Parts: sequence; C-alpha cells; structure tokens
Amino acid sequence: MSSVIRVIPLGGLSEVGRNMMLYEYEGQILIVDSGLMFPENDMVGIDYIIPDMTYVAQHADQVCGIVITHGHEDHTGSIQHLLEITQAPIYATPLTRGLLEVKLARYGLMQRAVLNTVQAGETRQIGPFQVEFFHVCHSVPDGVGLGIQTPAGLIVHSGDYKFDHTPVDNWPSDYAKLAEFSRRGVLALFADSTNAERAGWTPSERVVDAAFDDVFREAQGRIIIASFASLISRMQQVANVAARYHRKVAFAGPSMIDNAKIARKLGYLEIADDLLITVEQALTMPANEVVILCTGSQGEPTSILGRLSTGTNRLFDVCEGDTIVLSSHPIPGNEENVYRTINRLFARGAKVIYEAIAPVHVSGHASQEEMKLLIHLTRPQFVIPMHGELRHLRQHAALAEQVGIPAERIAVLQNGQVVAFEDGQMRLEEEVPAGMVFVDGSGVANINPDVMRQREELARDGVVMVQVVLDRYSGGQVQEAELRSLGFWMNGEATALMTGARQKIADVLLRANGNLNRDLEKELGNYFFAETRRRPVVMVSVVRV
Repeated sequence: MSSVIRVIPLGGLSEVGRNMMLYEYEGQILIVDSGLMFPENDMVGIDYIIPDMTYVAQHADQVCGIVITHGHEDHTGSIQHLLEITQAPIYATPLTRGLLEVKLARYGLMQRAVLNTVQAGETRQIGPFQVEFFHVCHSVPDGVGLGIQTPAGLIVHSGDYKFDHTPVDNWPSDYAKLAEFSRRGVLALFADSTNAERAGWTPSERVVDAAFDDVFREAQGRIIIASFASLISRMQQVANVAARYHRKVAFAGPSMIDNAKIARKLGYLEIADDLLITVEQALTMPANEVVILCTGSQGEPTSILGRLSTGTNRLFDVCEGDTIVLSSHPIPGNEENVYRTINRLFARGAKVIYEAIAPVHVSGHASQEEMKLLIHLTRPQFVIPMHGELRHLRQHAALAEQVGIPAERIAVLQNGQVVAFEDGQMRLEEEVPAGMVFVDGSGVANINPDVMRQREELARDGVVMVQVVLDRYSGGQVQEAELRSLGFWMNGEATALMTGARQKIADVLLRANGNLNRDLEKELGNYFFAETRRRPVVMVSVVRV
C-alpha cells in the first residue's frame, strides 16, 4: 500500500514573512512555524498580517504538533492566533521557547500553551512524524532546521539558515546531519529563498564586530542602536564592544527588555551585571558613557526609534551629537518607512549609520552559493523553494537547475497550493484558502479588498460629508445643505466649492426621480472632480422632517 504525504503552505511562498507550513500524513498534521508579515505602505491602518488559518480550523482535531524553528516574528508572530484554534503541543529549542513564553504571557495565553523544549540534535516522535532537529546558523541563536521522516519519505525543511563558519556563538550549522540525510535519501528539500538574488556567500556575523568597533571609537556622544528585539546575537556584539569602550548598556522597550532578560537567564546572552543600567540611569550619565539598545529598525511609527524621529518619545529625545545605528536590513515593503525615519533623525541633529554606508548589519539568510551547497549536501529528489517573494522562488528554482536538479523535479508553489508526494512522485493537488488575514487594532479584522480600496481612497483624496434636510411632505429643502470635509478642502477653495456643491444639490432635488442618495453622491463626485481633479469619497445623508 502506497503512502502519501501532503504539504500545504499557508504563508511565506509569495512574500517575505508570515511563514507557515503544514505537513499532513494519514490524517494528522504537523505545523511548522506561525509567523506574521509587516503591512505594505498602501495597507492603511493594518498592524500586521497573518496566514489564513481556515484549513487549520477545519482540521483542528488532526493537528498533532507545532514546531517553531526559531524566534523571529516572521516565524512566531501569529502563534497567539493559532492557539485560539488548536492547543496542540508546541516544540521549540530553549531560547525560542523563552521568546515564545514572553509573547504568550503578553497575550495571557501561557495557561493554554503546551510547550516542549527540544535540543538541536534530538529526535522527537510527533504523531506519525519522526522529527529530527538540526542546528542552523541564523541571526538569532538556537535556530533549527528539520528532518521530517515518514513512510512516504524524508523531507528536509531548512528553516532560515546560512553557512557561517565563524558565528558569534561559535556554533556552526550541522553539516554532518545534512550529509547523513543525504546518505539516507532525501525525498524533498524545502529551502529558504530570501537571498536567492544575492550572488556569492553571505558574510559572517563577525563582520559586524569591526563595524561596531569603528562606531564606538569615533562616537563622542550617546550611541543608540536599533535592532530587532529577538536579535540576541546583536545584543551580545553590542555588549562586547561596549565593555571594551567602557560604556554602560541600557535596553529600551518592553520587548527588548523582556527578550534580553530571558536570553540572559538561559545563558544565550552574557552581559555582566555591572554593565547593565536602566534607561532612566542612562539619562543621568555622561553621554559618552552609555549605549541604548532599542526597537524600530524597520521604521515602525510606534516604535522607540520611530517616536525619536518625530520627537514624540516619552522618556528621551534625540540630542545633537547622538550616533544612531540601524543594525538591520529593510524588509521588502518597509524601505520607505526606514528611509523616512533616517531622514528625520538626520534633521534632528543625529549622526545616522545604516547598512548602506557601513557593515553594521549582515543578513541571516543564505546567498546563492550556500543555497547550492545545501542542495549538494542533501541531494534531494525534489526541491521546493520557500520563504520569499515569487521572484526569489523563481531564482532559487533556477539555481537548483544549475546544480543538476531536473526542472520537472522543482516546484515553485504559491500559498495554498497543495503538493503531494507518493511512491517517489510529486503532484499538485487542490488549493486551500491562503489569503492575507489583516490584524487591525486589538483583533483579527474581517477586511476584504474592497475595504482596503476604500481606505486608500480616503487616504488619497479625503472625504466630503453632506447632510440634506427635506420637508417630509413637500420634498423641499428645510435648510441649507450642510457640508463637512476631512482631507479634501484646500485653503482658498472651500467657500467656492461649497457654494457650487449646494447649487448641484438644488439641481438634483429639482429633477429627483429615484435613489436620491445615490444621485447626490454621483453628481457631487463628478462636480468635485471637474473642479479639482480629485475624487473625494462623498457620503450623503438625507433627513426628512
């Protein structure tokens, strides 16, 4: 009897972020990662985006386990939403588990979570899946890839990785395990594609050490370094150079403070007690004796760095002479926010250092030569690129062909496209729901493309609200129409536009024969466009008294 394993991508295969993969065998499902994605610039009012978990909800009783490969938000950021659907046990390495605990405690979900600690090198039986956890280098410690063994074959899930021979934690990727997988026979390799367009090899994290040394040697005043709150290795590098230059270290922001605390507790972050101070203490010390680590490297408006750039941060402001370092690379879609933040910081008198002008950040993802090496090490029958936009997936597929994988054994999938493996063959099956789910405010928003389009229209040309009061019996106007605008009137044109609009309203009332609200909205919309070449949203309220 043949065995079939189905793989269902719910996120991460058409974008950078919201990574979520389902492996299904004999009616049981293993979920790998549950991430979020940052909104694009035209997604007005959206906080973040998560995978569509409809399929998970429909098969919640079949989920036997959830594996989180590492602690970054694009792999953990929707875990609280997933736990509302299933309480299947979660498996994570010690640091990843610690970061998950911080997140789940923030949402009051620790009592619902069943957390299991695993170590790189261990094997766990999770339902019908024998999962082998192998260490990979990334920009956060304790990252793992997975060898998923089933009777249908062995699947290797790379997670986010790079081949760093001199990692900050001195723990290189497990080449021996990858070679062992090859000897056993790999059915399919699902591999990270984020840097598929970058030639060569990704530099070692150690490159950042020299760049930080230059920053600390030259800085005369306070140093503020913005990074991801989960980038523990960067915290370690900052602490090391701070100790060398006799500066105290302060963490700013709840997520940064909480993550640093758990990383120290678990031994992944080594900072002497006398090196650490609070932000309040840092503000009382000479500027050349402190360094502050904070969030906001992606230009998020509500982050500490975002508020510093606009002068709205509660505890402290940017001062003339501050050196601000953005130790990150802009996530696709965030470039505009990042560079706007940099410009504002320059305008406030700070010296700003970022990846484009100094090597204060290196990627945690494999470049082209490392991708080729992973394929050579594992020698899979099939290659499925994951983690990237369509252009990244296509380029990864081209690299796989270059190293000898036949084109018919490479599948470039999109979210929701189910791929099945049976008797050493691959086939595409039906698609499942896998659209974007927007989180807006305190909960998951039921926002469809029409709502997003309306928000764009409001943001672009504003809104005009019109109230017309009519006599219930005669149909004539009881009083002059009231017009209000948000984001549309310009100085000097309001009076003339309002006068013309009221005349249009009177004209429509004279020939009214049908849906008065619709007729008024259409006529006023055409009038405003003819006069201004702009199309505000027109909302009409007709009241009869």
